[in-house]
Amino acid sequence: MTTKTTQAAKVATALVNGAELTAKQIASRYGVKNVRAVINKLRSEGLSIYLNKRVSSFDGETYMKYMIGTPTRAVVAAGYKALAV
Repeated sequence: MTTKTTQAAKVATALVNGAELTAKQIASRYGVKNVRAVINKLRSEGLSIYLNKRVSSFDGETYMKYMIGTPTRAVVAAGYKALAV
């Protein structure tokens, strides 16, 4: 018996292992049709996923990459405050 790994789990594994991925990379590598929905699902599961702007050193174009980060104290405090209500 084999188990299937979900697209969200594959994306989560890549991000946790240090990958920085654009939406286009996530769609092509993992077959995700709605990247924002997958990222929101992972965020709701507790992953601190950030979308950072990068500038290409090749042609100066800007692009956005998803990556795992460490939440600031203010974000953690806001989360605890929301749970206390």
